[in-house]
Formats: sequence, structure tokens, C-alpha cells
Amino acid sequence: MMLELDQLTAAYGQAIALENLSLQIGKGELVAILGPNGAGKSTLLKVISRALPSRGTLNFNGRSLHQYSTEQVVGQGICHCPEGRRLFPELSVIKNLQLGAYLRHDRDAVARDLERVYALFPILAERRDQIVSTLSGGQQQMVAIGRALMGAPQLLLLDEPSVGIAHRLKMEIFAAIRKICDAGVAIL
Repeated sequence: MMLELDQLTAAYGQAIALENLSLQIGKGELVAILGPNGAGKSTLLKVISRALPSRGTLNFNGRSLHQYSTEQVVGQGICHCPEGRRLFPELSVIKNLQLGAYLRHDRDAVARDLERVYALFPILAERRDQIVSTLSGGQQQMVAIGRALMGAPQLLLLDEPSVGIAHRLKMEIFAAIRKICDAGVAIL
């Protein structure tokens, strides 16, 4: 298994958000976590990306993630596309995408990954120099997913990738998610 969680518990102060959660994800799998608001879906992704501390087993490719910082988790091959996109609104599309590759030093592979993002989301290639805050919500979500892909993930964490987006763009995003998974990236 690529990702193994067992008896995982996390809290915000005294409020327990996840309790004794167990989950496994294999290479190339697409797994959806469903539940109402407040059920712990976003918390789970924050725990995996080490933005929130936890107890229990949290292994990725056979290694405990507890020893890593959030930045180091990205270096291990886990990229998190958070709810609300969290883009740099005053920067261009291309600058936002390039920031996703900030840990990488393999320029040729980064250039190939940028072309891959543009192939998944052609509108981003057309608007590469446009300021992100002037894009539609769906286009901003494409930038957020593209930025996560620029980190060369083995596991992509997507938090509510379709919230507040027009139906047509949702369909484009879900088709891209399927292509990403088909290319061998596990998605949660």
C-alpha cells in the first residue's frame, strides 16, 4: 500500500476531529471520502499533509510521515490542493503554477509537467499571463490542481475540488482528475 493509516486520531485543542480512523490507498487508486460538513474530511487531508498533528499510524511508501514537516511531505510525493484554492491572487497563472514546483530542481521534468498541466487544462495555457484573481472560480480551481501537479505527486490530496464551480467546468475538472489517476497518480 502507498498510504496506510491505522488508528489515526487528530484534534483541534480538546475537540477530537478524527478518532481511530483506518484507511489504505494503493498506487494509482482514486478514493473519495464522503460525509457532511464537520465530519473530518478536510482534517484528514491536513493530517496526511502534516499541517495538523496526529497520533496513530501514518505511513507513506512504508515510512512514517510523523517525522516530516509539511514541506518535507511534499518532497516525499504528497501534494495537497486545499479547499478554497489558496492561490496567490495577485500573481499570474504561470507564476502560481511555477510555485508548485518550488522544491524541484529537475528543470526539464518541470517543463514537461507544465506542458502536462496545460494539456489537462488548455484554458490555462491561453491565460498563462493573466492575473489569477481575474479568472472564474472553475479556472482558479484548475490553477490550484495544476499547482499541486507541479510538485510531481505520487499522491494528490484534493479537498472539495468542485465546490462553487459551474457544472460545465466541474465536468472538465472531473475528466482531468480521471486522466491524472489514469497516469498513475493516486488521488484522495
